[in-house]
Amino acid sequence: MTVTTTTTNTQGPATLNPAGLGLFVLLVAASVPLFWIGFASLGEAWITPEYSHGPLIPIISLYLFLREMRRSHHRPVRPTERWPGVVMMLFALSVALLGNLARVPDIVTYAMILWASGVVLIVFGFSQGIHHQLPVFHLILMLPLPQIFYWQLSLFLQRISSEIGVWIVELANIPVFLEGNVIDLGVYKLQVAEACSGLRYLFPILSFSYLFAILYRGPFWHKAALLLAAVPVAVLMNSFRIGIIGVLVNSYGIEMAEGFLHLFQGWVIFGISILVLFAMAVGLQRLTPNPLPFTEAIDLDTSGLGAVFARVRGIDPSIALAVGFGITLATSLAWTSYGGITPKEVDRVPFAYFPQRIGDWSGVFSTLESDVEEVLGADDYLLMTFTSPNEEAPVGLFSAYYKTQNEGEGIHSPQVCLPGGGWEIVEFGPKTVDMTEAGYGIFEVNRAIIEKGGERQLVYYWFEQRGKRIINDVEAKISVVWDGLTMSRTDGAIVRFVTPVNTRAEGHNVESRLETFMLDLLPQIRKSLPE
Repeated sequence: MTVTTTTTNTQGPATLNPAGLGLFVLLVAASVPLFWIGFASLGEAWITPEYSHGPLIPIISLYLFLREMRRSHHRPVRPTERWPGVVMMLFALSVALLGNLARVPDIVTYAMILWASGVVLIVFGFSQGIHHQLPVFHLILMLPLPQIFYWQLSLFLQRISSEIGVWIVELANIPVFLEGNVIDLGVYKLQVAEACSGLRYLFPILSFSYLFAILYRGPFWHKAALLLAAVPVAVLMNSFRIGIIGVLVNSYGIEMAEGFLHLFQGWVIFGISILVLFAMAVGLQRLTPNPLPFTEAIDLDTSGLGAVFARVRGIDPSIALAVGFGITLATSLAWTSYGGITPKEVDRVPFAYFPQRIGDWSGVFSTLESDVEEVLGADDYLLMTFTSPNEEAPVGLFSAYYKTQNEGEGIHSPQVCLPGGGWEIVEFGPKTVDMTEAGYGIFEVNRAIIEKGGERQLVYYWFEQRGKRIINDVEAKISVVWDGLTMSRTDGAIVRFVTPVNTRAEGHNVESRLETFMLDLLPQIRKSLPE
């Protein structure tokens, strides 16, 4: 971040102001303890393929920031103009403290960007600082998506990429069938996994298009078109990649979908996406009365940026900056001295001891595939199939337990997982069940009818959150934050029951089978899901 000086001279570095520069350095240093878990979560995210572009984002933001400073006209800042920045900083510190107390790094990282925005408003004053917010806003692209949105977006992109990819394969006159995210070529089957959703291309392309739109010399609607084009271009190019892989696999074997070629195709597609954006810029210029050559349509002038950066030496020491340092230091000291809430240890019976006999029901344990188990990320899980001589069909039970749900860990909704496995959700909505006899009272569950290859199943599920039964994903996440603050607990689980629907007219009997089984089983599962 740089600064406003009391001079209008933009040529060369400002005179060293030790008081202002020292205060600014102390301000930044004071913020580190408060934002530490945010920094740590960014480091963990940036080593993953989806967010490996993250370290480049602050560099690009700095470049955009210096460009904005170079062209701005600096003038003395009235003291009153600095205080909106203090208000923004107070809000950011409050959000960061809440995130630390709940141990949710995502909240802390977003608070960090709000805090940076407050610093800019303090240093430059509101009237100038508001024009320097685009580089700060760009920093959002370095943050990982909250898990609930990540999985929903990934699933959506998987679906779109799979459908378009299959269409491309069909254009090559190759027989192909799509079931969920599995492309069936007959001899070979291709799984459009989460890693193939296109997210790892989407975020870097979004960042590039953001930079590209700012550097582009043209009308605002041109800039908006270049920015908005990033998402469809990334999705279409990834779909094209999947389609080409399908064609190559059908012709030359499954090795065409593995190893270096798969990675190479990814980089090629990324490069093509960038070229498409360049081509769009050229085409948009042709729509103007006096089109510029491409070399002039993109402003790549970097002259004078070093001198602009050196002006950080001339930061004005102000009362607002001192107050910003004081409240940041006080918040950090309060947090470090408090140390946060120690998570409570809860007693529970591991699922390994779950009974295999419940009333007339006999159960058999099963295990998940290793890759599914890894994605699930649960501390303990239960997968069983129960049968009864009094029922014509079995009932499946699945539950996944998490000791904590606050640092990138958490429950995966079946609305995300089931379609990824090829199941189509035919019906979905809440249903009230009476489990008073089981000691659970009356509560709502998510009820779904799913279908795959002509097979239909009835599904009940909910999120078991420390004595609460919740059916909404977002509400469950909010509950985790609140209970972390008030109960020192963020543990939780998902409970899911499933049974086949043999005929479309069987609905009532299926509901009765599932709810009868729940009445027998819920008193047992309570031992493993502490309230």
